[in-house]
Amino acid sequence: MRLPAAACLLLFAAANAHAQDADDAPSFDRPGIGFSTGTVPRGALALELGLPSLERDRDADGVLSTQYSSDITLRVGLAERLELQAFATPWNRLQVRPRGGPTYTRRGAGDAGLALKLALPTGSDRHSVAVLASSTFATGDRDFSEGGTQYALGASYEYAFDDRWSGALYANAVRGAGADTFTWSPSLSVALTDTVSSYVELGFTDTDGEPSTAIAGAGVTWMLRPRVQLDASFDLGLDNASPDLQAGLGVSFYFD
Repeated sequence: MRLPAAACLLLFAAANAHAQDADDAPSFDRPGIGFSTGTVPRGALALELGLPSLERDRDADGVLSTQYSSDITLRVGLAERLELQAFATPWNRLQVRPRGGPTYTRRGAGDAGLALKLALPTGSDRHSVAVLASSTFATGDRDFSEGGTQYALGASYEYAFDDRWSGALYANAVRGAGADTFTWSPSLSVALTDTVSSYVELGFTDTDGEPSTAIAGAGVTWMLRPRVQLDASFDLGLDNASPDLQAGLGVSFYFD
């Protein structure tokens, strides 16, 4: 997606979301490593955009890589507790600066995919669980593609300690494109005001044939309007194999 088109889409979405009347804030999946346990009601839509995200890392050879990526997720309610998601990273910019060598830049689109999310009944207001099954297709440019179809199955569990504090545990397994990956992440969230919330998180990833990684970070969300959420987040690498810094800004809209 070109930046002017993205700006037009953002303005259109904001105008339509402002025109809606709603008292309850929807449950968005961004930001953070995991996803929320809520689903979009039948016939409703949620649009979640990264504006963009940043990943920076310096490897053992002193090569500094900086990548900017935009991501977009469209969530459509199919039935009670069931939604369809379509996602993509339409714009990426990677700058690589080798030690003692010339800097070069790559641009292109990333992969796209589809997912189904199901919220499971728990019989309790304090407990909530959702599962997400997805397929990602190698539609992106070479520098930003996994090079093959990937299949993933994730689960998220949330527990509300009280009206302000909640905890979550996320796990996700990915298979395909020549590697199997397992990620899990605990997090703790707090509602600071009626419209502002914050969280802290840890993330651990194991990939076949590669070193394990660990990150830690935090984020904040602000319900600018009842159906418009702004977010900011960051994660720092806790070991040499992890990216040094991951950060992002985002906006999410809800329509029914």
